[in-house]
Formats: sequence, C-alpha cells, structure tokens
Amino acid sequence: MTELTAKPKRSIVTLIWLIVSQLMALGSLLFWVVAAGLSVMAFDEGQSPEAWAFVLVIWAYPLFPLVMAVGAWIAFAFRKNWPAAILSGLSFAPPVLLYLVIWIGNLIGV
Repeated sequence: MTELTAKPKRSIVTLIWLIVSQLMALGSLLFWVVAAGLSVMAFDEGQSPEAWAFVLVIWAYPLFPLVMAVGAWIAFAFRKNWPAAILSGLSFAPPVLLYLVIWIGNLIGV
C-alpha cells in the first residue's frame, strides 16, 4: 500500500510563457515611468482626494505585476502549470485592457 505518486512534470511551454509574459510586464513598466512622472500634475489645481487617489493608484501599479509574477513562480515551483500561466498572464493585463478600451472608444467615437 505504499504507492508513490509521480509529480506532474514542469512544462517547458509554461516556462517560456512565464519568461515572455513577465518581459512584457517589465516593458509595461517603461510606460508606467512616464505615467508616474506625469501623474503629479493632478496636483496643479491643488490637493484634493481625487488627485491623491489618482496618484496613489498610478504609483501603486508596479505592485500588481510583482505580486502576480511571484505568485506565478511559486505556482510553477509547485508544478501547478495552469495557475502559473494564468497568474503570469495577469501581470501585464492592465495595460493591455487599457489599450483595448482606448482603441474601442476610438472606433465608436466616444
């Protein structure tokens, strides 16, 4: 009754996806640097709760890809390939969704 259960293999495809998607997330941080620098112009009209909320959300953005990347590598270490791929894909999802919303808005003329 001592059966050994084989651990699932680590997927090479998942490893490649982890690396590529996290390089894309790193690339999104290049645009974030510009946005973070420009976000302080929200205080040009004086301090307000809306300005603080805007700046804090912009400046907190790098935490999201970092947490998703750490979670993806932990899942990959435990050989959970599917959750690792999803978490890694979420690391660059916000900029992609933003560009998609802007593109659709331009198409419909909003």
